[in-house]
Amino acid sequence: MHRHGYKGRKFGRETDQRRALTRGLMCSLIKYQSITTTLARAKEIRREAEKLITRAKSGSLADRRIIIARLNDIETANLLIDVVAPQITRDSGYLRIEHAANRKGDNAEMGTISFVDTIDLTKKKSAKKEDK
Repeated sequence: MHRHGYKGRKFGRETDQRRALTRGLMCSLIKYQSITTTLARAKEIRREAEKLITRAKSGSLADRRIIIARLNDIETANLLIDVVAPQITRDSGYLRIEHAANRKGDNAEMGTISFVDTIDLTKKKSAKKEDK
C-alpha cells in the first residue's frame, strides 16, 4: 500500500476528533498568541492556521464566513480578522515553531508555536470602546 494522495497526520484519532483537536488548538493559538504542544501537532496546526491568517488579511465577508466555519468560534474568528490580521505585516510565514524540551511522561517531542510578529490584542478593543 502506498500513501499517495493522503494529506495530514492522523494522530491516532478519528476524523471528527482530529478536526475538533485542530480547531481547539488553532483557537488557543489565536487567543494566547503562543501554545506549547507536541511537535507533530504544531506542524499540522501551522498548515491550517497560516491559510486562515491569509484569508483574514483580506477580510471580505466570504472569507469571514469561511474562517468562522473552520474555527467554529465566532469570537475567535472576529479577533483574528479585526485585531490580529491587520497587525501582521508579512506576506507569508506568519508562525514559527521552536523546539521545546521533551515531555516528561512519555518523552514526546514538544514544540512552541507562536506568531513571528508581535501582536497587541488590546489595540482594536480600546478603539471600539472609545467610539461608544
